[in-house]
Amino acid sequence: MELKDKIAVVTGGSRGIGAAITRKLASLGANVAVIYAAGQEAAEAVCQDCREQYSVKAAAYGCDVADFAAVKQLAADIKKEFGTVHILVNNAGVTRDGLAMVMSEASYDAVLDTNLKGAFNMIRHFSPMMLRSREGRIINISSVSGLMGNPGQANYAASKAGLIGLTKSIAKELASKNVTCNAIAPGFIETAMTKDVSDKEAAIAAAIPLGRMGRPEEVADAAAFLIASDYITGTVLRVDGGIAM
Repeated sequence: MELKDKIAVVTGGSRGIGAAITRKLASLGANVAVIYAAGQEAAEAVCQDCREQYSVKAAAYGCDVADFAAVKQLAADIKKEFGTVHILVNNAGVTRDGLAMVMSEASYDAVLDTNLKGAFNMIRHFSPMMLRSREGRIINISSVSGLMGNPGQANYAASKAGLIGLTKSIAKELASKNVTCNAIAPGFIETAMTKDVSDKEAAIAAAIPLGRMGRPEEVADAAAFLIASDYITGTVLRVDGGIAM
């Protein structure tokens, strides 16, 4: 696959799965815009890696994806700097775990605002570029929690299940303009978000048919596959070692 001269935007692109996807797309020739909410230094480091290793254009942008107006301005800024966006990866996500019976409204809203509304905001403001050029790939990073549910993650599971519904609706809306929209549902992936369960890694691995946690690069490979695919849209691709079978 060749992505030379294509423009990719990756939210939450400064670390973990987002950073792996950013580097993967850059390795295929895409120019990349890395969106971060916090951690500018990490985002700039990812951009520097992409420039040095793959000789592509890369820039970092701070933005709260839950802020509709801020995302509108972000889209304008990126279009001015890069041109028309061809690839959008909605990876930004947060957790505020707790049992539903004691979960605060703020914890529920914070997760839904970033994980689900944030993806909508990005699609709302970036998809018009794709429609005008009649070319685009949108990938929403969901989770097996959105497929199976998970105790203590009512907010997170709801947001990730919502992403699947959003994916299917957007896929149907944009298909006639040659824009695909798919979701990836990772399982337990070795990132900062799962570091708190490292002491339970053996037990988790035992529950995974393939016997181990996944790597961010394996999710990035799945993203690259969907970006290369002209005839796949509205699907949910699990990258979970079989845990959600």
